Amino acid sequence: MTQRVALATVMDRLAIDAVITGYAVAVDDGAWADYGALFTPDGRADYRGAGGVEGPAAEVARWLEETMRLFPVRQHLIVNRRIDLEDLGGYTGDRAEVRADYLNPMCLARQAASGPDADGPGEADAGQAGGPTPDFVTGGRYTFALDRAEAGWLIRTVTVHEKWRRAPGA
Repeated sequence: MTQRVALATVMDRLAIDAVITGYAVAVDDGAWADYGALFTPDGRADYRGAGGVEGPAAEVARWLEETMRLFPVRQHLIVNRRIDLEDLGGYTGDRAEVRADYLNPMCLARQAASGPDADGPGEADAGQAGGPTPDFVTGGRYTFALDRAEAGWLIRTVTVHEKWRRAPGA
């Protein structure tokens, strides 16, 4: 591998990492237009492994927007990212696969909005002493398939494989 190819590979890995981080931030912030912009035009998302839906990214974004209203405070932690780049005989191709573990603590709307000075859903006391603590936590693994596009790397598919969850009363 030449130095130029090695540098291009590092740049691809960093760009893919930024897409995965962007995915988590978009879901956590409820930035559904940003979520959709991370996908190829034919991109799909599959949340069935966590009790959700599967379909085109735009349809799944609408489902997430509605569902995530139950959890106004949420924070994805996506870790142990394993990026496998397509290998074209020593050169990086235009496809990649990522397997990454996640931990996703969330606060239910009833708890998040219960602070005495709650201005909005879960925002008033989030992150402050005595603020809401996560009462719904899930963990598992994402698998992403990405394609290189003119604008950069985009998600072709994402699949959620929930391994465990802790819910209220459990």
